[in-house]
Amino acid sequence: MTHSRPNEFIPPPECPVFEPSWEEFADPFGFINKIRPIAENTGICKIRPPPGWQPPFACDVDRLHFTPRIQRLNELEAQTRVKLNFLDQIAKFWELQGCTLKIPHAERKTLDLYVLYKLVKEEGGFDVVCKERKWTQIALKMGFAPGKAVGSHLRAHYERILYPYYLFQTGANLMWLTAFSDVHNSQKPTLTNDTKDKEYKPHDLLQRQSVQPVETCTIARRAKRTKGRCFKSEPGEVCEKPNLRRRMGSYVAKPEPVKKIPIQVKEEPIEQQVEGEKSKVRAKVRGPFGFHTTKYYICLVCEGGGDEDRLLLCDGCDDSYHTFCLIPPLHDVPKGDWRCPKCLAQECGKPPVAFGFEQASRDYTLRTFGDMADSFKSDYFNMPVHMVPTELVEKEFWRLVSTIEEDVTVEYGADIASKDFGSGFPVKNGTFKVSPEEEDYLSSGWNLNNMPVLDASVLTHVTADICGMKLPWLYVGMCFSSFCWHIEDHWSYSINYLHWGEPKTWYGAPGYAAEQLENVMKSLAPELFESQPDLLHQLVTIMNPNVLMEHGVPIYRTNQCAGEFVITFPRAYHSGFNQGFNFAEAVNFCTADWMPLGRQCVEHYRSLNRYCVFSHDEMTCNIATKADSLELELASAVQKDMCAMILEEKMLREKVYKLGVWHSHQVDYDLLPDEERQCAKCRTTCYLSAITCPCSPDQLVCLHHIEDLCSCPARSYTLNYKYTLAELKPLFQALTARAESYEDWASKVNKILKADQDNKNMEELRSLVVEAEKKSYPETDLLSHLRQVIQNADRCTSMAQQLLNGKRQTRYRSGGGKSQNQLTVEELRSFVNQLYDLPCTIRQAPFLKALLNRVEQFQQQSSDLLAEDMPGSSALQSLLDEGAGMDVELPQLAVLRQRLEQARWVEAVQEASDQPADLSLDCMRRLIDQGVGLTPHACVERTMARLQELLTVCEHWEEKAHNMLTARPRHSIETLEAAIQEVDSIPAYLPSCLQLKDCVNRAKEWIMEADALQAGGRIPGLAALSELVSRARSVPVMLEPLSRLESLISEVQAWKESAAKTFLLRNSSHSLLEVLCPRCENGPQKSKSKKAKDVSVPCKKVEVKLDSLFDVEKALSTSKDTVSAMATLSEVHQKELESLSMLRTSNESKFQSSPSCLAPTVCLCHTVPAGPMLQCELCRDAYHSGCVPGFKDIQIGLPWLCPLCKRSEKPPLDKVLPLLASLQRIRVRLPEGDALRYVIERTVRWQHKVQLVSPTQNPNGKVTSSPTLVGSNISFYMLQPCIPLNELGTELEELLVEGLLMQVTLPELQQLYSSLLNRFSPSQHSLQKTKKEPERLEKNSKRRLEKENMEGQHRDKIKKPKKKKPKMNKERRREEKRTTSPSNSLSDLSYSDDSEEDWSVCSAKQCQQPEGNEVNWVQCDGSCNQWFHQICVGVSAEQAENEDYICVSCAINDLTE
Repeated sequence: MTHSRPNEFIPPPECPVFEPSWEEFADPFGFINKIRPIAENTGICKIRPPPGWQPPFACDVDRLHFTPRIQRLNELEAQTRVKLNFLDQIAKFWELQGCTLKIPHAERKTLDLYVLYKLVKEEGGFDVVCKERKWTQIALKMGFAPGKAVGSHLRAHYERILYPYYLFQTGANLMWLTAFSDVHNSQKPTLTNDTKDKEYKPHDLLQRQSVQPVETCTIARRAKRTKGRCFKSEPGEVCEKPNLRRRMGSYVAKPEPVKKIPIQVKEEPIEQQVEGEKSKVRAKVRGPFGFHTTKYYICLVCEGGGDEDRLLLCDGCDDSYHTFCLIPPLHDVPKGDWRCPKCLAQECGKPPVAFGFEQASRDYTLRTFGDMADSFKSDYFNMPVHMVPTELVEKEFWRLVSTIEEDVTVEYGADIASKDFGSGFPVKNGTFKVSPEEEDYLSSGWNLNNMPVLDASVLTHVTADICGMKLPWLYVGMCFSSFCWHIEDHWSYSINYLHWGEPKTWYGAPGYAAEQLENVMKSLAPELFESQPDLLHQLVTIMNPNVLMEHGVPIYRTNQCAGEFVITFPRAYHSGFNQGFNFAEAVNFCTADWMPLGRQCVEHYRSLNRYCVFSHDEMTCNIATKADSLELELASAVQKDMCAMILEEKMLREKVYKLGVWHSHQVDYDLLPDEERQCAKCRTTCYLSAITCPCSPDQLVCLHHIEDLCSCPARSYTLNYKYTLAELKPLFQALTARAESYEDWASKVNKILKADQDNKNMEELRSLVVEAEKKSYPETDLLSHLRQVIQNADRCTSMAQQLLNGKRQTRYRSGGGKSQNQLTVEELRSFVNQLYDLPCTIRQAPFLKALLNRVEQFQQQSSDLLAEDMPGSSALQSLLDEGAGMDVELPQLAVLRQRLEQARWVEAVQEASDQPADLSLDCMRRLIDQGVGLTPHACVERTMARLQELLTVCEHWEEKAHNMLTARPRHSIETLEAAIQEVDSIPAYLPSCLQLKDCVNRAKEWIMEADALQAGGRIPGLAALSELVSRARSVPVMLEPLSRLESLISEVQAWKESAAKTFLLRNSSHSLLEVLCPRCENGPQKSKSKKAKDVSVPCKKVEVKLDSLFDVEKALSTSKDTVSAMATLSEVHQKELESLSMLRTSNESKFQSSPSCLAPTVCLCHTVPAGPMLQCELCRDAYHSGCVPGFKDIQIGLPWLCPLCKRSEKPPLDKVLPLLASLQRIRVRLPEGDALRYVIERTVRWQHKVQLVSPTQNPNGKVTSSPTLVGSNISFYMLQPCIPLNELGTELEELLVEGLLMQVTLPELQQLYSSLLNRFSPSQHSLQKTKKEPERLEKNSKRRLEKENMEGQHRDKIKKPKKKKPKMNKERRREEKRTTSPSNSLSDLSYSDDSEEDWSVCSAKQCQQPEGNEVNWVQCDGSCNQWFHQICVGVSAEQAENEDYICVSCAINDLTE
């Protein structure tokens, strides 16, 4: 009883699950008989019908109502119920003595008083445990941690609560005389409870057991079912049991109840408690008339009347006792009613009543029960019912049934008669109407209404309709509702079908373990079986499967889902519980194999004095009357059962005759109900015979218990019989005849199958099988054996023929391995022997004998070949082919295959070694891996060692070569060449070493190329130099010239950056080469912006090879020398001039006035001119002042270029020449250098042309005004006048255009432009509409900076008709702003003297009239000596200070001269 229950439930293994096919499902008993050898080993099994088998639910839901059973879970479990009974007894014991039981705590958990009581009792009792100091051991056995002094607490609790009960159980408190003196002197404690103890609330098991319904007992449920209908037995008499929650009553001599004042221990002072206790004693000893009558009462122990304040009067009798005379003594007066030891022993010694379930007080319908069940489960688990895992419900169920702290109550609608409310399956002539496609379910064998009465079922021959056995019972379950451990009545089969709802969890034990399970439960809960020996037949007790499995009982489980069957086998204990609301149906059935078990069960029932559900002998006789129509298997089984029945009946009747019973009377027991023919002793239903006595005509006994009938002599008894032994003989003979026909056939089969007979014929064997089928003999083992023999003979014949024909050889070769049915040599030898041992002759036997001889010869040749060190692969292959052709599993074949693999591997290694160029590391590793998988052999080991050594050397050099290739800093060529010389001696293919050799060769080639690139003073090109350096970086060898070449490239890059800073505009989109090269596009007017329109006139197409900058760069890069590069650039420049000339002509034509012409589109925005306009001196296109950034910064007297024509900063020539010099020092050719050289050459040539050409006068002798387009009331005017093309000669125009195209700033260009501008510009602008006020200027000496005070300047712009403003690129607008200077509207200024001082004006033709605090002047160093504003002639302050200035007029004069 010291077993500690596991904390968590471990599910047992699953039972087998079968899924029959439609063909197997058609024969229910045939399928069950087929699976019986497997399923009976687990006791239960589950069957899933084929998909699509879904019978309609036919139960009348509206009419179905039932009263369920009440199940308190912790009362179901056997060990838990024992504990509850014990605690109820302890509580009752103390309650009858006026005290309340409270469960103490130890180590913060409830103390198990039952276990403590049993442990102390097992150790010898309280005195022995105290004497031997075993309390610490008891604490350890109860699971308390050592070292916490729990033993002393356990002793105190035992002494306070359990020891008085132990004394009461042993009767020590009644041994007044012998124990009084010792007890009187001892100081025993009373039941004083700790304030932390939990008050125990009795479960009142005995009280509730006394009102159990009779239906809960299996015997009562089925004892009266043989009258053809179902009965509900009347409830038995209720035993009068006291309510354990009440006191036992007052003293009977009291005329009226005495008012008792309750004493509150926690609130009242100690003095009041003592006073109250004394008054209570006086009240108890008060006489019938209210006076103190202590002298009339004396203590029954000490027989003294003294100490009247300590004299107690029993509330159950008139006895009185001193509190200190009791065992154990009471130091305090009980607060409630008190009973003396005699009354206590009488009250607690009443025998217990059998445990059973209560019936609920409410009647349910299926719908109301389902609502209650779903609500309970969802509330309990706090989640929807369909989401609760089955594993969680299972563990929680077994936890609840094993605890005494939690009381969970559920209800179970069990054993509902289908006859009253209809089965869940449809039945013929029932109220439920099935559709035509569902009519098959009416006659289906799996319909539980049909299964018990099928022809193969023995229960067909039981005449009565037994509810639950022949008629199905219905079960409506809810979560945790359970069915306890039990076996079916008469150890029959049972089948359960779950129609719908949540699963039902089952546990089962096989039939052979039934007695083992009973013994385990009896040993673990003997108290329950002492009062109820047939407890397991009452379906009221459950035990944890884990506990049973720990004691060796095999347990299996399954979850039965809706639409599945569960079958239990004979004498298989099973139990389980429901996972939730569901509806199931169950019934019993019996097959022929059950017959001996059924008779054995009756004997078992007789030993337990248990009712039988039906008479087994009656059923056997009923079957015997139909012997001719019985199946042979059933006839044979019944014949054996009837033989045993007749022999037993004959023996019993002879025994009765010997006792002197000579009176006999034939009685038709078929007409009597079961309860009128039950044995008075063993309750067995009598059928063949019974004994009666005239003294008690309503009582009878079976022949086994003739001694228990009455005390009358045996000669007065009467033997009542159904059949005489002679009448039983014809029945038995009919069965025997039916069964013996089969026996005769079986005898012939056994005789012909004997091995000592020769010359058998196969046809004779087949004729026996035909006879069995014709006479419908059962499928017995003998028939199966006969068929198996014939099948084996046919198989042997076929196999022998295949072996001889060589067909199996084809399967072997095509499959690449051993055939599945290939025979070993021993099997072949055995097969040959089997052929000669068969009960028939096989003609292929001699040929197979010859095959066996060939196999033996092959084995000898294999042994000789395998004895060699390493035979050749060809010889091994030849022998293997010979062995494979025999189609026999030869052990030598595996060895030969191993040796063949070894030979092939050795040959492969040798072949690879002969060709070192193909022997790579992967090849060696692959060979080694292949060799590792081979069977060990000396030759293989030697070859493996050599190959492994070679692989190690190769891997070493491969790693070393790899490290050399990736080393930093890189190795020199000399180091790598030394390593290569060592590698050349290794006979293998080494990629890294070959790569190393290749790198050395590439390094040598590179050095040669580098030397040749600069040999003989050659100047290398940047592209060739960059390509050479790029190649060098991919060569993992230290190259000495590389650093020098890299430095050259770095210098070139630095030069390009310096040149870019010199030429490129800020945020310019042009590259350096694009700026330095002549423009190669079809026109400069085409912007890179996608929004710009091409308004230029189509130009003449250029050659394809120079159509783009890429073509020019490619041509320059591929040019052999500078001369060819210059020629290329000249060609591009020529195309540039042609394209620009056409563009200028096209743009200039826009401003030619024509009445019929529409306004032209100009500017970046491609709209008509309007308002102030600017005209580019180069492309001659006009731009709106608002579209050009910084138009106010335009300098008068300088040529204005549009954003598309101004491509660079145009540095002075003195800043450009050092760039060319530095490039020449680097000695590297690059396209940008050639372009720069060409720019300088063009500049020099242009300067020379300027010196030779002088500007001409206007041939017409009149000044041309700025163009003005008037039409449609739209006009514009030019802020910056341009030199008119029609006034210029071709030479001057080309000279001016070429000067404007140059990307270098030259003073000659400024002088030329100013001179031309002065000559061709009008003296007065035609569009000037405003008057200018004179400005006062202060003129200082030459090259001095003076201040100029401007008093004011007032200008009025002439309002012109506006035109649509063009769009302008923001970037170009910023560029214009940066490159131009602010300017007001240009107009001729008139000066006047404002004082006596000598004021001078700027001599420039187009004076820009600068303003501000300081105005810089410069004087011409030529012949005119005129003064000019520095800004008007384009001279900086530094130039004016350090250089001579020659004005344009003087310069032209010098040129003309």
